[in-house]
Amino acid sequence: MKEQYRHESSAGGDAVIDVIDVKKSYNRGGMEIPILNGIDLSVKTGEFLAIMGPSGSGKSTLMNMIGCLDRPTSGQIFVKGQDINKISDNELAHLRGREIGFVFQTFNLIPRLTAYQNVELPTFVTKKNGTDASTKVRDLLELVGLKDRMDYKTTELSGGQCQRVAIARALINDPMVILADEPTGNLDSKTTGEIMKILSDLHEQGRTIVMITHDPEIAKFADRMVLVKDGVIEHN
Repeated sequence: MKEQYRHESSAGGDAVIDVIDVKKSYNRGGMEIPILNGIDLSVKTGEFLAIMGPSGSGKSTLMNMIGCLDRPTSGQIFVKGQDINKISDNELAHLRGREIGFVFQTFNLIPRLTAYQNVELPTFVTKKNGTDASTKVRDLLELVGLKDRMDYKTTELSGGQCQRVAIARALINDPMVILADEPTGNLDSKTTGEIMKILSDLHEQGRTIVMITHDPEIAKFADRMVLVKDGVIEHN
């Protein structure tokens, strides 16, 4: 890590993500369209944070900023002490690959690969020293209840099983934060409960989780909830 990019959190030094007066706009048809209008937010180590908001509120844009998938137009975002506006695209991709584990509503798995291969895939990019990929992949698939399904292609799995694979994949590089974007949005109520139990257990083990959701019942699983509306945080 480059020392000039280190940052002491405004939340007392224990925040893994710090968002400071972040604004984001996009140019559409020659017009600047504001999406985020000055967001301040800290995510602390070991916290389970839910970010809620209606469609078009800016919560997905905020998720992209937190997940190092995009950069703010102005303001600062510090991820593990690094200002994402002051590092190269390659450094940003490296930070994202090592420190953020993603769980998406649509799973984002590769259909032609098995559950095992989907979980293993991120290890080829990051190559963390000392990682025994084969053992860790099997351990994680067992953790999420798929010990007997690891050689099945994802097209042969149910939606809930696919989301379990996605959670195992998110954990494979031992990330600093799990970022879950509507993780139960495509699931029935029984499977939703199973997936939220896994996320809650991970949180109890000390994992930091940021979850995007529109469902207040799902948000109740979190320690803290923030509401995003019209590009600003209304409740924190």
